[in-house]
Formats: sequence, C-alpha cells, structure tokens
Amino acid sequence: MSTRWRWYSLGGDIFGTSMKVLIVGSGGREHALAWCAAKSERISEVLVAPGNAGTHLEPRVRNVQVRDSDIAGLLNLAKHEAVDLTIVGPEAPLVAGIRDAFGAAGLACFGPSAAAAALEGSKSFTKEFLRSQGIPTADFSVIETLEEGRAVIAQMGAPIVVKADGLAAGKGVTICVDEASAERALIEALEGQRFGEAGRKLVIEEFLEGEEASFICLCDGQTALPLATSQDHKARFDGDEGPNTGGMGAYSPAPLVTREVHDRIMREVINPTLAGMAARGTPYQGFLYAGLMITPKGAPKVIEFNVRLGDPETQPLVMRLQGDLIEACLAALNGRLNRIELAWDERPSLGVVMVADGYPGSYAKGERILMQDSQSQEVKVFHAGTHLEHGHLVTSGGRVLCVTALGDTVAEAQARAYESTERIDWPGARYRTDIGYRAVARESMK
Repeated sequence: MSTRWRWYSLGGDIFGTSMKVLIVGSGGREHALAWCAAKSERISEVLVAPGNAGTHLEPRVRNVQVRDSDIAGLLNLAKHEAVDLTIVGPEAPLVAGIRDAFGAAGLACFGPSAAAAALEGSKSFTKEFLRSQGIPTADFSVIETLEEGRAVIAQMGAPIVVKADGLAAGKGVTICVDEASAERALIEALEGQRFGEAGRKLVIEEFLEGEEASFICLCDGQTALPLATSQDHKARFDGDEGPNTGGMGAYSPAPLVTREVHDRIMREVINPTLAGMAARGTPYQGFLYAGLMITPKGAPKVIEFNVRLGDPETQPLVMRLQGDLIEACLAALNGRLNRIELAWDERPSLGVVMVADGYPGSYAKGERILMQDSQSQEVKVFHAGTHLEHGHLVTSGGRVLCVTALGDTVAEAQARAYESTERIDWPGARYRTDIGYRAVARESMK
C-alpha cells in the first residue's frame, strides 16, 4: 500500500483517507465508476485507463492512455502513479488474469482471479458448475461439432438458445424460435466463425419462460453484499425485438425482484455460488453479476454469470447509491463485507442508451455530438463510445451515451431521461423509446 495514505481505524479495519484509484476500462460503466469514486471523501484522484471523453471532463479524474487489455502496462501505471486501489471494469482483463498479476506485485486490485473469472470466461464451465452445486438453471448440452449440435436441437426442439462458450462482448447469445434458425446459428458460429475463438465450443440450452433481472453483489470470498436490484433491455428494438446487444438501457430497482424473490436468489443462487467457488479453492472476490430468469412462479434460474458490474445497469445504480463504494470495495478486499452497509436513494433511476446507427452491426465513427443543456441534478449523461477530436465531442463506438435520470417514480425518471435524450443529437443517433416499460406498467397497475 502507498505510504501517502493517512490512516484511521474503522470497526477494526484500516482504511486510507487520501487515496489514488485506477479504473480500468473505457465504457459507460467505467465513466459511472469514476464519477462515483471521485465523490468519495477517501479519494485524492481517479485515473481511468484508457477512459473516454466523459471521464476526461470529470473533476478529479484523469485519463491515461493505456489499453484495458495491456495488463503489463496497467501494472506499470499503477506502480508509477502509486495507485492504492485498482477497480477493473470489463471482463476480458479479469479473465486474462489482471487480478493475479496485481496481487503478485503486492497491489490491491478489486476483481476475481482468473480461475474465478471462468464464471464468465466459459459458459460451459459455468453450466457444469451450476449443475454440480444444484443451482437452478436451464437444461443444456455442450457441443463442438455441427453434427453434435443438430442432434441436441432435434432432441430439445424449439424455441432454443445457442451461446458461444467464450467472451463475445455480450453478443454471443442467439435465441432461436425454430430448429431452422438454431441450425443457422450453429453454422454461423462453427463454420462461419462468427464469434472467433469464443464460438469454437457452444452451449445449447432450453428456452426459459419468465422475465429477466440483473442481480449484482459485492463479494469478499465468503460474504455477498447485494447492490440495489436492476433490470436491463438487451434487445436492440422497442418491445424487446431484434438482435441482442450489450444493453440498450436499464433501470433500478427492479419491481420484479420482490423481497421474497430477493431472499430466494440469495439462498438458492448467490450463497451456493460463493460456497462452491470457495470449496474449489477459487474463492470469489469482486463484483458478481447473476443474470436471472424469474419464472412466473417467482423461482430464479441462472441465465449467466458476469464477473463485473453490468453495463448499462451500473449507470442507474450509481445514481441511486448514497454509500461509499470505495469503502465497500476495500472491505471486500479485507474480507470484512459483513461490517458494511450501502445506502440507496429511494427514488428509482433509469438510463437510456444512445447508439450509432447500425449497432450492433457495423456503424460509422467520428460523428460530431451536439448536447444542449442535457444534464441537471437529477440527470447525468454517462459516456461510452466517445472521444474528443480537435476540441469537439465525437462518436467512437456503437454504444455512445447513457442518459440516466432519477425520479419519484419510474415513469418520472423515464420522462426525464427521454427529455434529455431529445436534446442530444448526431448523424445516425438511435435509441429505444420504451426503456422501463415493464416497471412503468407495474406502477400504473398500482
């Protein structure tokens, strides 16, 4: 730990009061993390590697041009800048072992080890793990050839889900309504190499009926501290139609996750996962994201695990967070999460993702973004695919911005977010117009 820290005791633990934090990544999640960290009284400066235009413009935040895939470069950066805590945003460096590399150098890094990050790095590993622990999930088969896949499809029937085994930037899942489309998904992945190395092995699983929810926890290896509940929209178009994306919007809390459902998730999913990972000798420490299907009877089933915060779920979550996220991460690193509580704004929040035309397929970059008074005390625009070019804000990715708002109701948060979204424009700007529609409908029924 850096000798720059001023120390004091908190419940028997030692925390610094003048810390430098490094956020790894360049998306909307990382902007939200940097914005959140910079508000902590413990923080002197937040570095973001490589960051985006949004993080560049934040007070007490500095971008450093090191790629999030360059683990050696990030390690040198943390040493050179005397970074006290590194928080990893995206999954790829975690799967590649950034936590292990930082740990070997004696540097604090919040995120799971490479062995524990297999929960996202390999869907076949996760499905076998879930089966071994008796954690509810869809029936499945793992295949590597077209012939194996055809046999599984014939046995399971349709609708059916085909998933790339490895990391595919949130786009490796194909929901197939009939056997013909399932076979096309197999051919595209196995013969067309649509997902590259990530699609050399596939998981084929039954289609689950119900409604999805995102359940994210802070974990210290033994204890899980649930964050506020959230729900995202993965499909590109209104009404949850079209191809899957990295996420078109999200809101928090998720009315679907009642107290009873929350307790079932902890009892049937989260706690058995932590116990099972610890029993394997790979205790899980970091953010754990359980993507769940909640059946009509309120039973949770695991769709997938992510080994980091969700994007765009993080943006609405940090808008509601009133506790100190840095303190919670430090407590997790020290195995003391059972002493931490996080406070949340009772008001719901909702984020609308603005994307480039053509996303999640090919799209143009370098389009100049015009923003007119789009932020206020209740509205924050988090950047993802943006950078500054000759002093102008331009697009640099598929998901460009997440316009996030608080409101006394979900409907009010939704209205505020869309009001601000309409003040932002660039050639080809696109977004869904129905983010939060399920929660708004539930409110109207009450």
